[in-house]
Amino acid sequence: MKKYKILMALMGLEIGGAETHVVELSKELKKQGYDIIVASNGGVYEKELAEAGIRHYQVPLNQRNVLKMARSYFMLKKIIKKEKVDIVHSHARIPSFVCGLLKVRMKNAFTFVTSAHWVFYTGMGLKYLSNWGQKVVAVSDDIRDYLMENYRVRFEDIFVTINGIDTEKFSPNTDQSKIRAEFGLKEEEPTLVYVSRMDESRALVARQLIALGPKLAKAIPGLRMLIVGGGDVFDELLEKTKEANAAIGRECITMTGGRTDINELVAVGDVFVGVSRAALEAMAAEKPVIVAGNEGYIGLFAEDKLELAQENNFCCRGCELSSEALLYRDVVHAFNDLTDAERQQMGAYGRQVIFEYYSVTKMAGDCICAYNAAWKETHVPQYNVVMSGYYGFNNTGDEAIMLSMHKNIQEMGDNYHITVLSNKPQETKEKYGIEAVYRFGVGDVLRAIKKCDVLLSGGGSLLQDSTSTRSLMYYLSITATAKMMRKKVMLYANGIGPVSGKRNRRLVKQVVNKADLITLREENSYEELLSMGVNPKKCFVTADPVFTMDGIGAEEAQAILQKEGVPADKPMVVVSVRNWKDMDKFIGRFAEMCDIIVEKYHRNIVFLGMQMPNDITVSEKVRKKMKQDAYILKGNYSPYEVMGIISQADFILSMRLHTLIFAARQRVPLIGFIYDPKIEYYLEKLDMPSGGKLKEFDREKTLALVDDVINHKDVYVAKLERKELELEKMAHRNEKYLAKLLEHRKK
Repeated sequence: MKKYKILMALMGLEIGGAETHVVELSKELKKQGYDIIVASNGGVYEKELAEAGIRHYQVPLNQRNVLKMARSYFMLKKIIKKEKVDIVHSHARIPSFVCGLLKVRMKNAFTFVTSAHWVFYTGMGLKYLSNWGQKVVAVSDDIRDYLMENYRVRFEDIFVTINGIDTEKFSPNTDQSKIRAEFGLKEEEPTLVYVSRMDESRALVARQLIALGPKLAKAIPGLRMLIVGGGDVFDELLEKTKEANAAIGRECITMTGGRTDINELVAVGDVFVGVSRAALEAMAAEKPVIVAGNEGYIGLFAEDKLELAQENNFCCRGCELSSEALLYRDVVHAFNDLTDAERQQMGAYGRQVIFEYYSVTKMAGDCICAYNAAWKETHVPQYNVVMSGYYGFNNTGDEAIMLSMHKNIQEMGDNYHITVLSNKPQETKEKYGIEAVYRFGVGDVLRAIKKCDVLLSGGGSLLQDSTSTRSLMYYLSITATAKMMRKKVMLYANGIGPVSGKRNRRLVKQVVNKADLITLREENSYEELLSMGVNPKKCFVTADPVFTMDGIGAEEAQAILQKEGVPADKPMVVVSVRNWKDMDKFIGRFAEMCDIIVEKYHRNIVFLGMQMPNDITVSEKVRKKMKQDAYILKGNYSPYEVMGIISQADFILSMRLHTLIFAARQRVPLIGFIYDPKIEYYLEKLDMPSGGKLKEFDREKTLALVDDVINHKDVYVAKLERKELELEKMAHRNEKYLAKLLEHRKK
């Protein structure tokens, strides 16, 4: 991969977590062969950069002053041209705003990446001045969520990293002699070290420690405290320190001001107090750490606090607020109650955590991933895809379609960017990691379509009026809107119909004829479109995308069944029923058949819902009619989990199309019951037995099919092996047609 020339732009190089982050990142990237230059207002870390062979340009990026920002703009423009910069990586709001303007004015002469080290105030229009670049590196998961919620940054454009720590610099072997001599610290004196900027927004815990000074000095004989850092409230806190020391009668608390030798200062402490990067550095030095800051309080760090600390990157966001009472309790406990061996053990665990999760090499690697993705975005053709379908309604079949389409398109290349129109966009993002917007949010939908190169309508039976005309109108309106905005439109593996209303059929013909490409999951749908007058030259028969999906493994599936109370003493028959017209007679006769399967063939009947909670309601009706025991899976499982569960079945009885497809994909024999032509089509395509139409259900004929499936299972499995491979190949034609359509997107 190309070794980029990277310009790091930040406000300054004085003491601070973000500043240290940039210095360590720059040094590590330099070590890995990247050419690094830094632009900032300068500060104490300039020397460390120079020693690493990294050039620094003095640029006034530290103030929200129009004249200084204008000056920074022209200075950075000159630097970028002179140095022939490939990537600008900005690390604060002001530098990002200036660099964002340059990105536009210089006509994309460089690739633009930003880092989010903190959450920012978004009021007074500041939200709209923020520019997060092509890709964002966020230093924690909660900052990623903040970016998505407040700035609409796409999930796929955010790369979560860590505050990487140099474990050689911060080490239990660091020399302490210089600091001990400077501050007159004796080995036998219990010493607490606190590190942070002494700014109003950061110095809450420093205030609390200073206020607690007399009380702590009384509880911990000989205690010394080093308060490290400089900032806008340093002078005020220095006066309070003098007052506290006077009350104690000796110099207990020492304020050091801003320093660059943080590793040596940390080394002299027996206990450390702080947050974020400072806390991680102390952990690397094998110090017991009390994690506390302006955002909240976690307390004395140990294994039971790891998950909570990692959630907010050791910043305490969302935790209880720090207080003098909490600090006093934990500081006294750390010094007076813990033995030297226990403190040493606690410190050793902290260093182990740093090696495992917070190495500077991992941090650099995460940034390089962001650089590569942003670089490709600038230099390789990008395709933005919007997927419209019945997504976010707790329908396992349609969620499976969404996941299969998404996976297959992503496998076409990382230059394909997908947004899904979902009924529950937040759930879609959190559950599957898929970018989504609210399908009924007019503004969100229009923005997504405006940015896209192609709208995919599908798959599934979207164009039908058997459930409601309103649903049909929704999908037609989305397609029509995309064409009005001059976007490519593809109906992707659609099942068409039934469309009964004459007006509805005319509308389908009118709108669908405007689509650029139509793939259909069965011949019946092809014939239905042609009967409406749709241009056959645009139409191609493929297969349902779910024929390309895989499920969870057998061990995970068995664990779910065990949790649901399904015994493993007999082979399992999975039953999938749904509500439909005139179901009452069918339910009674179907329940009788299930009883016979339990009695005669010694199988466990397990009902599996594909749409929650509707299918569970119908399943309960069948089970209540049964005389034998049966089981209902009540959990709301993902399509991957459902497919895995089905893989453990002896055979399947199903009204649901995608239960049948899941079974075929797993080579599990199946018997289908027809309420819609699509079921009949796929039973014929798979060469699997049909229990007939619901109104014509014949218990004895179906039991004869069950008997044949049980006694000749290997024959049915062999059929599915052959047929499923054929349908999988046909399903993959969908993305091949999509690729061809996008190749001609400019035409």
